[in-house]
Amino acid sequence: MAKKVLIVYAHQSSSSFNAAAKNIAVEVLTAQGCTVEVSDLYAMGFKATATAEDIKGDLKDAENFSYLEESKLAWEQGRLSDDITKEQSKLTEADLVIFQFPMYWFSVPGILKGWFDRVLTNGFAFSQKKPYGLETFKDKKAMLSFTTGSPESMFCTIGINGDINVTLWPLQNGILHYCGFQVLPPEVFWAPALTAAADRKKMLARWRTRLQDLLEEEPLSFTPLDWFDKETFQLKPEHISEEFGLSVGIHLSNPLPSQS
Repeated sequence: MAKKVLIVYAHQSSSSFNAAAKNIAVEVLTAQGCTVEVSDLYAMGFKATATAEDIKGDLKDAENFSYLEESKLAWEQGRLSDDITKEQSKLTEADLVIFQFPMYWFSVPGILKGWFDRVLTNGFAFSQKKPYGLETFKDKKAMLSFTTGSPESMFCTIGINGDINVTLWPLQNGILHYCGFQVLPPEVFWAPALTAAADRKKMLARWRTRLQDLLEEEPLSFTPLDWFDKETFQLKPEHISEEFGLSVGIHLSNPLPSQS
């Protein structure tokens, strides 16, 4: 069966480098027989704020409003706003999700953060009782594809911005892995606004090449859940290494392992 791909795109301009990267993904994946759908958040006028307006009907506790609890109940009862349910339907059908965006303040643009906040609702995308353990998305792959404003040299272990892997930990681990996705390595377009036209073309050519086999790529490795104590959610003693940390986020004050 043809694979389904969802591209969640967050850039205001159709002539941007991000738009070019998105268009190439649509072109290449469609040519492979995939069904590709794009959620163009700015063009959609996607609402970025998570508020009570996202819930149809009465609230369980309007005076002490909790988006976490109210959105879970609304999802269970089919009372989430139409724009949220539409995005959740796209997500449910997708085999691969690509998030295409320019890095803002070492993270995602506010409109994309709003997509995460509103679409990945409690119960649908994650479980507080089973952190990292909900299996709704276990067969789906997801990845970040983004542009930076600074060159790669500034995002290394000795660079002023620090290791890009540390920068991406909240997104790749704290959102995608937490929700159970198989997380593919990111596609980082280093400071295209600061590079020559020829170099920008090379970046897009590399992306085009990678897309040919993207669906077959192996995901990043995260620490197995059974390595953690079920009560404290801390590493079991037998899995604590004195030489290296396990991953970017769980480094135990030790050097990071290679290929983390």
